[in-house]
Amino acid sequence: MKALWNQLIDTHPAPPLWVIAVAGVVAFVIVAYPQTWHLSRGLITIAHEGGHALMAVLTRRKLRGIRLHSDTSGVTLTRGRPTGPGMVLTAAAGYIAPSLVGLGAAWLTDSGHVTLLLWLVLLLLACMLLLIRNVFGVVSLLAVGGAVFCVSWLAKPDVQGVVAYGAAWFLMLGGVRPILELQRKRRRGRAPDSDADQLARLTRVPGAFWVFLFFVVSVVALGYGGYLLVM
Repeated sequence: MKALWNQLIDTHPAPPLWVIAVAGVVAFVIVAYPQTWHLSRGLITIAHEGGHALMAVLTRRKLRGIRLHSDTSGVTLTRGRPTGPGMVLTAAAGYIAPSLVGLGAAWLTDSGHVTLLLWLVLLLLACMLLLIRNVFGVVSLLAVGGAVFCVSWLAKPDVQGVVAYGAAWFLMLGGVRPILELQRKRRRGRAPDSDADQLARLTRVPGAFWVFLFFVVSVVALGYGGYLLVM
Protein backbone atom coordinates (compact mmCIF):
# COMPACT_ATOMS: atom_id res chain seq x y z
CA MET A 1 0.00 0.00 0.00
CA LYS A 2 2.83 2.37 0.86
CA ALA A 3 4.54 1.57 -2.45
CA LEU A 4 1.33 2.40 -4.34
CA TRP A 5 0.97 5.69 -2.46
CA ASN A 6 4.58 6.59 -3.18
CA GLN A 7 3.97 5.86 -6.86
CA LEU A 8 0.89 8.09 -6.88
CA ILE A 9 2.62 11.08 -5.30
CA ASP A 10 5.86 10.64 -7.22
CA THR A 11 6.64 13.60 -9.46
CA HIS A 12 7.67 13.52 -13.12
CA PRO A 13 10.06 16.02 -14.70
CA ALA A 14 8.49 18.33 -17.25
CA PRO A 15 9.21 17.57 -20.93
CA PRO A 16 11.01 20.15 -23.06
CA LEU A 17 9.06 23.31 -23.82
CA TRP A 18 8.80 22.43 -27.51
CA VAL A 19 7.04 19.17 -26.60
CA ILE A 20 4.53 21.07 -24.46
CA ALA A 21 3.98 23.54 -27.31
CA VAL A 22 3.48 20.74 -29.85
CA ALA A 23 0.98 19.06 -27.54
CA GLY A 24 -0.94 22.34 -27.39
CA VAL A 25 -0.88 22.75 -31.17
CA VAL A 26 -2.11 19.18 -31.69
CA ALA A 27 -4.91 19.74 -29.19
CA PHE A 28 -5.87 22.98 -30.96
CA VAL A 29 -5.99 21.23 -34.35
CA ILE A 30 -8.16 18.45 -32.92
CA VAL A 31 -10.60 21.01 -31.50
CA ALA A 32 -10.57 23.32 -34.55
CA TYR A 33 -10.83 20.71 -37.33
CA PRO A 34 -14.48 19.59 -37.77
CA GLN A 35 -13.78 15.90 -38.40
CA THR A 36 -11.45 15.41 -35.42
CA TRP A 37 -13.69 17.56 -33.24
CA HIS A 38 -16.69 15.37 -34.04
CA LEU A 39 -14.70 12.28 -33.01
CA SER A 40 -13.29 13.79 -29.81
CA ARG A 41 -16.18 15.96 -28.64
CA GLY A 42 -17.59 13.05 -26.64
CA LEU A 43 -14.73 13.50 -24.17
CA ILE A 44 -15.90 17.04 -23.51
CA THR A 45 -19.45 15.75 -23.08
CA ILE A 46 -18.23 13.34 -20.41
CA ALA A 47 -16.67 16.23 -18.48
CA HIS A 48 -19.78 18.37 -19.06
CA GLU A 49 -22.20 15.79 -17.68
CA GLY A 50 -19.76 14.96 -14.90
CA GLY A 51 -19.88 18.62 -13.87
CA HIS A 52 -23.67 18.52 -13.65
CA ALA A 53 -23.53 15.30 -11.64
CA LEU A 54 -20.86 16.49 -9.20
CA MET A 55 -22.68 19.75 -8.52
CA ALA A 56 -25.93 17.89 -8.01
CA VAL A 57 -24.24 15.75 -5.36
CA LEU A 58 -22.63 18.79 -3.70
CA THR A 59 -25.99 20.59 -3.54
CA ARG A 60 -27.71 17.44 -2.23
CA ARG A 61 -29.89 16.83 -5.22
CA LYS A 62 -30.66 13.19 -5.97
CA LEU A 63 -28.93 11.81 -9.06
CA ARG A 64 -31.15 9.61 -11.21
CA GLY A 65 -28.54 8.86 -13.86
CA ILE A 66 -26.44 10.04 -16.78
CA ARG A 67 -26.89 9.28 -20.48
CA LEU A 68 -24.26 9.76 -23.17
CA HIS A 69 -25.39 9.62 -26.80
CA SER A 70 -23.62 8.78 -30.04
CA ASP A 71 -24.25 12.31 -31.40
CA THR A 72 -21.96 13.57 -28.57
CA SER A 73 -24.90 14.98 -26.61
CA GLY A 74 -25.71 13.94 -23.07
CA VAL A 75 -28.14 14.45 -20.22
CA THR A 76 -27.88 14.26 -16.44
CA LEU A 77 -31.13 13.52 -14.62
CA THR A 78 -31.59 14.78 -11.06
CA ARG A 79 -34.45 14.94 -8.60
CA GLY A 80 -35.16 17.72 -6.14
CA ARG A 81 -36.58 21.21 -6.00
CA PRO A 82 -37.18 22.50 -9.56
CA THR A 83 -35.97 25.94 -8.50
CA GLY A 84 -33.50 27.39 -6.02
CA PRO A 85 -29.70 27.63 -5.67
CA GLY A 86 -29.11 23.89 -6.00
CA MET A 87 -30.85 23.70 -9.36
CA VAL A 88 -29.13 26.87 -10.59
CA LEU A 89 -25.66 25.64 -9.63
CA THR A 90 -26.31 22.22 -11.14
CA ALA A 91 -27.45 23.73 -14.44
CA ALA A 92 -24.52 26.17 -14.51
CA ALA A 93 -21.83 23.57 -13.86
CA GLY A 94 -21.92 21.73 -17.19
CA TYR A 95 -20.39 24.15 -19.68
CA ILE A 96 -17.61 25.30 -17.36
CA ALA A 97 -16.69 21.80 -16.15
CA PRO A 98 -14.36 20.78 -19.03
CA SER A 99 -12.35 24.00 -18.71
CA LEU A 100 -12.08 23.71 -14.93
CA VAL A 101 -11.11 20.05 -15.14
CA GLY A 102 -8.50 21.03 -17.71
CA LEU A 103 -7.21 23.74 -15.37
CA GLY A 104 -6.93 21.21 -12.57
CA ALA A 105 -5.11 18.85 -14.91
CA ALA A 106 -2.74 21.67 -15.88
CA TRP A 107 -2.02 22.41 -12.22
CA LEU A 108 -1.30 18.77 -11.38
CA THR A 109 0.79 18.31 -14.53
CA ASP A 110 2.76 21.49 -13.86
CA SER A 111 3.55 20.22 -10.35
CA GLY A 112 4.74 16.90 -11.79
CA HIS A 113 1.92 14.76 -10.36
CA VAL A 114 1.11 13.04 -13.64
CA THR A 115 0.43 9.60 -12.16
CA LEU A 116 -1.88 11.09 -9.54
CA LEU A 117 -3.76 12.92 -12.30
CA LEU A 118 -4.26 9.75 -14.31
CA TRP A 119 -5.56 7.81 -11.33
CA LEU A 120 -7.88 10.63 -10.29
CA VAL A 121 -9.33 10.54 -13.81
CA LEU A 122 -9.83 6.78 -13.46
CA LEU A 123 -11.59 7.29 -10.12
CA LEU A 124 -13.93 9.92 -11.56
CA LEU A 125 -14.72 7.75 -14.58
CA ALA A 126 -15.48 4.81 -12.28
CA CYS A 127 -17.89 6.95 -10.25
CA MET A 128 -19.61 8.13 -13.43
CA LEU A 129 -19.87 4.56 -14.69
CA LEU A 130 -22.09 3.72 -11.72
CA LEU A 131 -24.51 6.43 -12.84
CA ILE A 132 -24.65 5.66 -16.58
CA ARG A 133 -28.08 4.52 -17.76
CA ASN A 134 -27.50 3.59 -21.41
CA VAL A 135 -25.30 1.15 -23.31
CA PHE A 136 -23.45 3.73 -25.40
CA GLY A 137 -22.52 5.62 -22.24
CA VAL A 138 -21.15 2.47 -20.62
CA VAL A 139 -19.10 1.60 -23.71
CA SER A 140 -17.77 5.16 -23.95
CA LEU A 141 -16.62 5.31 -20.34
CA LEU A 142 -15.07 1.83 -20.49
CA ALA A 143 -13.16 2.79 -23.64
CA VAL A 144 -11.86 6.05 -22.16
CA GLY A 145 -11.11 4.42 -18.82
CA GLY A 146 -9.29 1.56 -20.51
CA ALA A 147 -7.13 3.97 -22.48
CA VAL A 148 -6.26 5.98 -19.37
CA PHE A 149 -5.47 2.79 -17.45
CA CYS A 150 -3.15 1.55 -20.18
CA VAL A 151 -1.29 4.87 -20.20
CA SER A 152 -0.99 4.94 -16.40
CA TRP A 153 0.05 1.30 -16.09
CA LEU A 154 2.03 0.50 -19.22
CA ALA A 155 3.43 3.73 -20.63
CA LYS A 156 6.80 5.15 -19.67
CA PRO A 157 6.85 8.30 -17.49
CA ASP A 158 7.81 10.58 -20.37
CA VAL A 159 4.91 9.23 -22.46
CA GLN A 160 2.55 9.72 -19.52
CA GLY A 161 3.73 13.30 -19.25
CA VAL A 162 3.06 14.04 -22.92
CA VAL A 163 -0.42 12.51 -22.65
CA ALA A 164 -1.15 14.56 -19.52
CA TYR A 165 -0.06 17.81 -21.18
CA GLY A 166 -2.08 17.00 -24.29
CA ALA A 167 -5.16 16.14 -22.23
CA ALA A 168 -4.94 19.36 -20.23
CA TRP A 169 -4.64 21.42 -23.42
CA PHE A 170 -7.52 19.54 -25.04
CA LEU A 171 -9.89 19.99 -22.11
CA MET A 172 -9.16 23.71 -21.81
CA LEU A 173 -9.40 24.36 -25.55
CA GLY A 174 -12.30 21.97 -25.99
CA GLY A 175 -14.17 23.69 -23.18
CA VAL A 176 -14.40 26.90 -25.21
CA ARG A 177 -15.78 25.60 -28.50
CA PRO A 178 -19.11 24.18 -27.20
CA ILE A 179 -19.91 27.57 -25.67
CA LEU A 180 -19.41 29.29 -29.02
CA GLU A 181 -21.50 26.59 -30.69
CA LEU A 182 -24.21 27.07 -28.07
CA GLN A 183 -24.52 30.78 -28.79
CA ARG A 184 -24.70 30.16 -32.55
CA LYS A 185 -27.52 27.67 -31.99
CA ARG A 186 -29.34 30.08 -29.68
CA ARG A 187 -29.18 32.87 -32.28
CA ARG A 188 -30.84 30.51 -34.76
CA GLY A 189 -33.47 29.40 -32.23
CA ARG A 190 -32.17 25.82 -32.23
CA ALA A 191 -31.43 25.44 -28.51
CA PRO A 192 -34.55 26.52 -26.57
CA ASP A 193 -33.82 24.10 -23.71
CA SER A 194 -30.07 24.66 -23.41
CA ASP A 195 -28.45 25.08 -20.01
CA ALA A 196 -28.29 28.85 -20.57
CA ASP A 197 -32.01 29.04 -21.37
CA GLN A 198 -32.91 26.86 -18.40
CA LEU A 199 -30.86 29.20 -16.22
CA ALA A 200 -32.67 32.17 -17.75
CA ARG A 201 -36.00 30.67 -16.74
CA LEU A 202 -34.71 29.82 -13.26
CA THR A 203 -33.12 33.20 -12.52
CA ARG A 204 -34.88 35.64 -14.90
CA VAL A 205 -31.40 36.65 -16.06
CA PRO A 206 -31.06 36.56 -19.88
CA GLY A 207 -29.56 33.43 -21.37
CA ALA A 208 -26.96 35.55 -23.19
CA PHE A 209 -25.53 36.54 -19.81
CA TRP A 210 -25.04 32.91 -18.85
CA VAL A 211 -23.36 32.13 -22.15
CA PHE A 212 -21.06 35.11 -21.60
CA LEU A 213 -20.30 33.90 -18.07
CA PHE A 214 -19.49 30.40 -19.36
CA PHE A 215 -17.20 31.94 -21.98
CA VAL A 216 -15.36 34.16 -19.48
CA VAL A 217 -14.74 31.25 -17.11
CA SER A 218 -13.47 29.01 -19.91
CA VAL A 219 -11.16 31.67 -21.35
CA VAL A 220 -9.73 32.54 -17.94
CA ALA A 221 -9.15 28.83 -17.25
CA LEU A 222 -7.44 28.46 -20.62
CA GLY A 223 -5.26 31.51 -20.05
CA TYR A 224 -4.16 30.55 -16.55
CA GLY A 225 -3.85 26.87 -17.36
CA GLY A 226 -1.79 27.63 -20.45
CA TYR A 227 0.46 29.85 -18.32
CA LEU A 228 0.99 26.98 -15.87
CA LEU A 229 1.88 24.56 -18.64
CA VAL A 230 4.44 26.70 -20.46
CA MET A 231 6.08 28.61 -17.62
